[in-house]
Amino acid sequence: MALALRCLRPLPSLLQYSSLAVARGLPRAPRACPAPLLEGCRQCVQQMLLSRQLATKKAKGKGQSQAKVNISAALVEDIINLEETSEDMQAVIGALKEDFSRNLNIRTSPGALDHITVMTKDGKFPLNQLGQISQKSPQLMIVNMTSFPESTAAAAKAIRESGMNLNPEVDGTVIRVPVPKVTREHRESLAKLAKQSTNKSKEALRKVRSKSITQVKKFKNKVSEDTIWLLEKQIQQMADEAATEMDKLLAAKTKELLG
Repeated sequence: MALALRCLRPLPSLLQYSSLAVARGLPRAPRACPAPLLEGCRQCVQQMLLSRQLATKKAKGKGQSQAKVNISAALVEDIINLEETSEDMQAVIGALKEDFSRNLNIRTSPGALDHITVMTKDGKFPLNQLGQISQKSPQLMIVNMTSFPESTAAAAKAIRESGMNLNPEVDGTVIRVPVPKVTREHRESLAKLAKQSTNKSKEALRKVRSKSITQVKKFKNKVSEDTIWLLEKQIQQMADEAATEMDKLLAAKTKELLG
């Protein structure tokens, strides 16, 4: 009796994270639970709750093509940090948004040049740390490289290879950057760049997903196949939702660029 009470004592604090447990009542600790320590009991409860979730998902998914999984992060925190995985995926989406905003505009502005990376003998630096960027007219931007004249050629090369359809002209320590006219060809070029950026972001997203699934599989000998299956499905579901958001961003950007 003392051993049973010892096993059951930590259950309420763990189960508060699960609406499933609240709906169905507190589960009993397994009779065969060999672990006298709290951690052992905690693992038993995790297994029971995840198994219930699996049974529920499979039942709901009968006759349906997809059953949505929604695992409580608190129940699997010893296996993987799902919140961290979500944050990593959102960071990839955020980087894509920033790229769209900074580099893929119909009209090029001085701010678009700020973060172009310049490779110098001392390392990589943003263009705005090496030169003063200004707009002389709607059709011309100027980059004054007086402070770092030795990096003028490298800066011009970086601007030319930025993917922004710019052809800089060097005049001493001054780089003249003609602003391209807003032609249909230019719009289509930007739309292609948006597609390429989205594909690169999706590749980064796949890496986050693969890293998380690899982490889950490290526990395949410690937890049940059902638990592994649920977690893999949850991670894939998160990745699919992120990819869908990227597709929506691309569609909106393409519409903006092509008019």
